[in-house]
Amino acid sequence: MLKINYPKIGIRPTIDGRRKGIRESLETQTMDMAKAVAELLESKLFYPDGTPVKTVISDSTIGGVKEAAASKEKFDKENVCGTITVTPCWCYGSETMDMTADIPHAIWGFNGTERPGAVYLAAVLAVHAQKGIPAFGIYGADVCDADDKSIPDDVAKKLIRFAKGILAVGIMRNKSYLSIGNVAMGIGGSMVNADFFQNYLGMRNEYVDMTEIVRRWDEGIYDKEEFEKAMKWAEKHTPVGPDLYNSDDPNRFTDKEKKAQLADCVKMAIIARDLMEGNPKLAEKGFVEEADGHNAIAAGFQGQRQWTDHFPNGDYMEAFLNSQFDWNGIHAPHVFATENDSLNGASMLLNYLLTNTPQIFADVRTFWSPEAIKRVTGTELTGLGKDGFLHLSNSGAQTLDATGEEKVDGNPAIKPFWQVTEDEAKRSLEKTRWIPANIGYFRGGGFSSNYLTKGGSQGMPVTMSRINLVKGVGPVLQIAEGYAIDLPEQVFNVINERTDKGWPSTFFAPILTGHGAFKSVYDVMDNWGANHGAISYGHIGADLITLASMLRIPVNMHNVSEDKIFRPRVWSLIGTENQEAADFNACQTLGPLYK
Repeated sequence: MLKINYPKIGIRPTIDGRRKGIRESLETQTMDMAKAVAELLESKLFYPDGTPVKTVISDSTIGGVKEAAASKEKFDKENVCGTITVTPCWCYGSETMDMTADIPHAIWGFNGTERPGAVYLAAVLAVHAQKGIPAFGIYGADVCDADDKSIPDDVAKKLIRFAKGILAVGIMRNKSYLSIGNVAMGIGGSMVNADFFQNYLGMRNEYVDMTEIVRRWDEGIYDKEEFEKAMKWAEKHTPVGPDLYNSDDPNRFTDKEKKAQLADCVKMAIIARDLMEGNPKLAEKGFVEEADGHNAIAAGFQGQRQWTDHFPNGDYMEAFLNSQFDWNGIHAPHVFATENDSLNGASMLLNYLLTNTPQIFADVRTFWSPEAIKRVTGTELTGLGKDGFLHLSNSGAQTLDATGEEKVDGNPAIKPFWQVTEDEAKRSLEKTRWIPANIGYFRGGGFSSNYLTKGGSQGMPVTMSRINLVKGVGPVLQIAEGYAIDLPEQVFNVINERTDKGWPSTFFAPILTGHGAFKSVYDVMDNWGANHGAISYGHIGADLITLASMLRIPVNMHNVSEDKIFRPRVWSLIGTENQEAADFNACQTLGPLYK
């Protein structure tokens, strides 16, 4: 896992600066609000390594510009990635606000009758809008008593949603996206746009040719002890499965050749990880430069076709980098994009940083209507699949955590690595076959993971997202919440035989709203902006919308209910009736976060 100095959340208690009784009477209440927010966030949120999130509270309440400046100085030293200002009372807005323009801000104005916290909230949000430094406003629906130290549920939800977003922003900042190779098969997302990563995500781009993998093979630039350990594990836990594609092909590979390919695939996984995050053991072997890595929080591998026409495909490497278990046990996943689709990689990264769970990278492959299902299988689906579904599948590069063998409350799930049990990891491996690659696609051989995502009786809640680039507009984000569903066995068998039966399958039923792109499952497919999607466990659409507004990426398609949408207050000054138009206008007017 990439070693990261994780950012902290800054909490700013602002106060009425007038002395001789007013400020003094509010000190305890104001600082108690800050402490309550810190306790909430530190108990509910975790960094990607599983440790609790850290907060920093200003050394004193902030009643004027001198204390505001002192707070900023402290936060700069503490690596603060966003601020939450709290107050129960009137304060002097422009004197107490945080004017740092390249981190997100939120203000919680206490809803009480004794002091006008709501008045300050409205006043300081107006200053933020006027200065072009957007801030999120948090105001509870119910009046609270002045001595009530609890945080209302509606306020807590917004505080947590905001905090998740700023942590994602802060963790991405100054990290790298590593391209191993370049453009795969003319796919737009693998035409890596450095301006997008720099201006919107605060990231840099790193590039290596795919021949770097061959060089490290040939020159032994990998941990050979780890490789021997990994090979023993791979032969036991990822045995080569039946050849579903090439049995009649005279060019099919021998068992000996497949064993050699498996060894190459294991080396590829080790080498790609080392390229991303470095490996101090390489320095011990004399490879000091290679030991540093590229500080990459996400990466992609071109593969097709220059690599896969000659060498084993990248599916084994990509599947295990995206998974939370391998020969080194259970650990945090990487974010690794097939075909170097950097836009899907960026989508996976946003999802991952909001959830700490590994991501499914998949082709948005086929729409199955109820009529088509009935025609080819003779079955009329009920339940979540009654309106049809999307078949999500690629050649086997997605996380193995998506088998559905991990459980939450007895239901299929994808969990953070620190919650995954040894038995769950073992079952996921047992449910995965490694099918020799179709040499019509992959002349160099390799292996495709093959499993079926379990949805369970309730369906596994998932969210599919995708960033696309539009000339003249910039990045836009699509979001579709829904469920991974189970199909009756006879239906699955027919559908599986009609597609690539050696690849993994996830059957996705999006939640329909009856309008726009969500009038029908067909409309979801018809409006999807690219051939790939990033699929995350849970319904995280509202969190993605909040995060996108922080980065100034407009959302052009979503099925999140209006009451869950949380954006900076200035968005409502641009428009309230058409939120999508207001989102586009706000993002265009303000420009990217790191402009």
